[in-house]
Amino acid sequence: MEPSAPWQHGVLDPQGPVGAAERTILANATVIMLAVIIPVILLTLTFAWWFRASNPHAKRRLDWAYSGSIEVTVWSIPMLVILFLGGIAWVGAHDLDPHEPLMGGAKPLEVQVVSLDWKWLFIYPDQGLASLDELVVPVGVPLRLRLTSATVMNSFFVPQLGSQIYTMAGMTTTLNLRADRAGTFPGLSAQFSGDGFSDMRFDTRAVAPAQFDAWVARTRGSARGTLDQQQYGQLASAARTASPITYSAVEPRLFETILQLSAPAKAFASGTTTAPGSSAPSSPPMPTQVMN
Repeated sequence: MEPSAPWQHGVLDPQGPVGAAERTILANATVIMLAVIIPVILLTLTFAWWFRASNPHAKRRLDWAYSGSIEVTVWSIPMLVILFLGGIAWVGAHDLDPHEPLMGGAKPLEVQVVSLDWKWLFIYPDQGLASLDELVVPVGVPLRLRLTSATVMNSFFVPQLGSQIYTMAGMTTTLNLRADRAGTFPGLSAQFSGDGFSDMRFDTRAVAPAQFDAWVARTRGSARGTLDQQQYGQLASAARTASPITYSAVEPRLFETILQLSAPAKAFASGTTTAPGSSAPSSPPMPTQVMN
């Protein structure tokens, strides 16, 4: 099999409604800008040719300083371009609001996403399982992602599905997506967050609903075990891990615990929030404000 072209894994090859709408906006904006760029290039070449030194027909008015028609032309065209581009951006920003649920016949699948150093953790609260660096979703089912960061700010992005969105510690963002075709779509971190972030990649596997149910059943029976606070702490403290990893069960409300405490990974690994040099656990940090 011949290797696929780079654009076949990016925004020019959308596999869902959000990605398709974003490609349309990109195409419309490109056409509007080309409507200015192409005439400017042609006129530049034309002026350079006409006003060449060897052309005796070119008029050179050394005392010329102002032309109202030229001023109107050179200012009105950029203003129209800005209006068109601004209108496209305004309408698209509201139509593709990441908080707005997507239409679909099936109940949305909720996935809780946590960005770690340098990996992605995906928790399926309704299914009671989790996976690391692999997001498995059913085709045609709307996805409702709740995202946060356990460390520094990061950015979640699956180019073929669309809508990059940031993750921040102590806060949540919401993203609604949908995969309309089966396949494996690369995901990545689109925010520089330190040495090693370029390896912070994951695969989004879109499968038929029956295959998704089979994956859930297989994960529950053969995965690593329960992802609790202690297991999470060990996972978060490791800079590199062999992935993907699946967990057959998840401690209830683990995502909320990660969100509210935002504690260092070592505190989770020990199962306490003991302060250095003390023998008793210190009070947990006050929960930060959650932004939905």
